[in-house]
Amino acid sequence: MAKPLTQITFSFGDEDTLISPPQVTKLKAVRPKKPAPVQVIQEERIEMNSPRLGIQQTASTGKRGRRSLQENAANVDRIEIPADEELFKKQYYSIGEVARMFREKQSLIRYWATEFDVLQPRKNRKGDRFFRPVDVKNLVLIYDLLRRRKFTIDGARDFLKKGDKAEQRMAAIQSLKQIRQFFLEMKATL
Repeated sequence: MAKPLTQITFSFGDEDTLISPPQVTKLKAVRPKKPAPVQVIQEERIEMNSPRLGIQQTASTGKRGRRSLQENAANVDRIEIPADEELFKKQYYSIGEVARMFREKQSLIRYWATEFDVLQPRKNRKGDRFFRPVDVKNLVLIYDLLRRRKFTIDGARDFLKKGDKAEQRMAAIQSLKQIRQFFLEMKATL
């Protein structure tokens, strides 16, 4: 035998708003609540200027990803590696300090450390990398090969495997840079 049909009523909190067929005509007009006023927040442009690093950009227009070749070429001569006496005063440099010296991102320094066997940064228990002054000197050579001389990673790796020739060339380049700097200072005083 079929069960008799029953009507289901729903209650949404108030007893006045019970909905059932006989009461449909007796409902009170319920006005919708006004939405809370929306606060408009104006975008603030925060200037992130660092004359030491040569960064001129705003936070809202920050650029991600790879730099263009023109930007890399412009920044090649701007690396700030201290003189050997100053460099060897500390035993270890954090990856952040090394990245600031080369004006590169930490992820790129980390990538170079994995690609080149010459670089062997020490890691602490936490996994942070610390570069010895010898590693920083090797990074200067790698930076020169990749950024200034436009070697590929494989080409730079092969060049470094030759060993002594690479170090002699780098020493010659460094001495020529020092001579150039001396002449520029002399020219400025004249």
